[in-house]
Amino acid sequence: MEVKKNPSADLNKNSGLYFVIGLTLVLFLTWRALEFKSYPKQDKIVEMLNVVEDLKEDVPITEQIKTPPPPPPPSAPEIIEIVEDAAEIEETVIESTESSQDQVVEEVVDVDDVEVGEEEEEISVPFAIIENVPVFPGCESAKGNAERKACFQKKIQDHIKKEFRYPQIAAEMGIQGRVFVQFAINSKGYIDGIRTRGPDPGLEKEASRIVSSLPKMTPGMQRGRAVTVPYSIPVNFKLADQ
Repeated sequence: MEVKKNPSADLNKNSGLYFVIGLTLVLFLTWRALEFKSYPKQDKIVEMLNVVEDLKEDVPITEQIKTPPPPPPPSAPEIIEIVEDAAEIEETVIESTESSQDQVVEEVVDVDDVEVGEEEEEISVPFAIIENVPVFPGCESAKGNAERKACFQKKIQDHIKKEFRYPQIAAEMGIQGRVFVQFAINSKGYIDGIRTRGPDPGLEKEASRIVSSLPKMTPGMQRGRAVTVPYSIPVNFKLADQ
């Protein structure tokens, strides 16, 4: 017996459509299954507070304390005796200390008795143009202003190298840089007016300490008079392994 095939029947006619519909349905069900969440149910305990509307408070009966009335004031005497005032009262006369226009001042102050103090004005002359620069201890034998300047600068450098101490905190944190120090050698040869500017307060403090430890010097002279000489110098802080 031969199998007869209907030419109008095609089993693969809508297979693609059915596949797409089935795949969409499976994806929808999978998405809903992943989004489904369940929460644990907790038993809720409802507490009720019974409040009585009519609150009656028994007020204790107190006994009133009866205090006796104050005694009456003493009555005035029936007979009033008049006593003569025989005592004499001395009146104190207060003299005025204010001066009037008619009053003449007889005390005269002599001009020679007045002391007038002369305040010396501090003169500041730059290091580059001063006639005689300050003399650092050990530079007394230098001849001429140029040699004294060179000796002064060398002694300053030697002093910084000798007193230099790198701050421990700055070394641990790797802080380094250049600190500019400005100071002055006053008319008495002492270091005065130290000002610093640098990248770290610890470095500035150390540079100020080094400069403040400079020894007393012979002050600078301008026209035969001791004057203040400002000076500035940089102090370099650099770590060896940097």
